[in-house]
Amino acid sequence: MNTLNLSDVTWRKSSHSNGDGGDCVEWAPEFALTGVVAVRDSKNPTGPVLAFPTEGWTAFVDAVAAGELGEV
Repeated sequence: MNTLNLSDVTWRKSSHSNGDGGDCVEWAPEFALTGVVAVRDSKNPTGPVLAFPTEGWTAFVDAVAAGELGEV
């Protein structure tokens, strides 16, 4: 198992997040350069991080944008 060093990561918050801090997802796009996109729950920034292959994350985001996964 590989370990990601997330100490210098700049997290980006979903554009669908609200100002109250609810239901937010953050991701670290710079890890895409390594073939991995790191994703976490912004309400628990010290909690677990999911790591997705860049191609899988891109396919997921594209499917959401196209409405293929139902209403957001």
